[in-house]
Amino acid sequence: MTEIPQLKIIFMGTPEFAVEPLEALLKQGYNIIAVITAPDKPAGRGLKVIESAVKQAARKHGLKILQPVKFKDEIFLEELRGLNADLQIVVAFRMLPEVVWNMPCMGTINLHASLLPQYRGAAPINWAIINGEKETGVTTFKLKHEIDTGDILLKDTVSIADHETAGQLHDKLKTAGSALLVRTVDGISQGVLKEYVQPEEDHASSVLKHAPKIFTDTCKIDWSKSIEQIYDLIRGLSPYPAAFTTINGKTLKIFKAIKESADIKGQEPEFTTDHKSFLKFTASNGYISILECQLEGKKRMGIEEFLRGWRI
Repeated sequence: MTEIPQLKIIFMGTPEFAVEPLEALLKQGYNIIAVITAPDKPAGRGLKVIESAVKQAARKHGLKILQPVKFKDEIFLEELRGLNADLQIVVAFRMLPEVVWNMPCMGTINLHASLLPQYRGAAPINWAIINGEKETGVTTFKLKHEIDTGDILLKDTVSIADHETAGQLHDKLKTAGSALLVRTVDGISQGVLKEYVQPEEDHASSVLKHAPKIFTDTCKIDWSKSIEQIYDLIRGLSPYPAAFTTINGKTLKIFKAIKESADIKGQEPEFTTDHKSFLKFTASNGYISILECQLEGKKRMGIEEFLRGWRI
């Protein structure tokens, strides 16, 4: 086996999505000299201070941890320069100023959960499902000024099943991304990996689709749309932040549903239920039948349990 050059690597990430890539690099024997993650913050009713998933993983492995509030803070920058890293790796992290991403001699690489140039932005996993895609993937690329536009290193394609939710796809892409990141760092360390300029158009599609941040308006179900569009929205926002509608003046989050085609042209949007086993909403070309939901102020539950405790 070829001996791995001991590059000095700084890893940057915050949520669970970034933990498996960090663990994969460590398992491969790479020298992670520091981990940079978000500052601890209070959360929940008791405002208990919560550490990021990446910080918890870094502590488990005894890694040096930095948690800057401001990346242009001179004390932080001086400490970063002192580490003299060869390479920085970014996975599910905030935007970096040039003074940070341009510091290492080998630059900074990012793992993104889409097949760039498609789905640049903050929520590529959600939007791929919302838009009804049959496949997506992961890409490693070099950071530069404009978000998600740097030179591409490697890609890997991942299929999307018809029933798959954003949560399930998240876990598939996390594993695929970990393997791709290891291959990328292997290639960089051995000097065999070529990078190429990211195209400004996708030859497989005439339109570049984007993945902006998800807002409340994105999550509200429009029942005048087709059952296919609504079903994909529900999948693409499950389990978080969840698609929702209102029923009897209260918010109802929908996590799981099935679609039923029907000729109902001209029928007004409404819901029907037998109060025991089904709750259906009318869409433009059929019904969306709810399987798992959560009423405002209640816990998430299956439809039969929900109907037992709910009255019109």
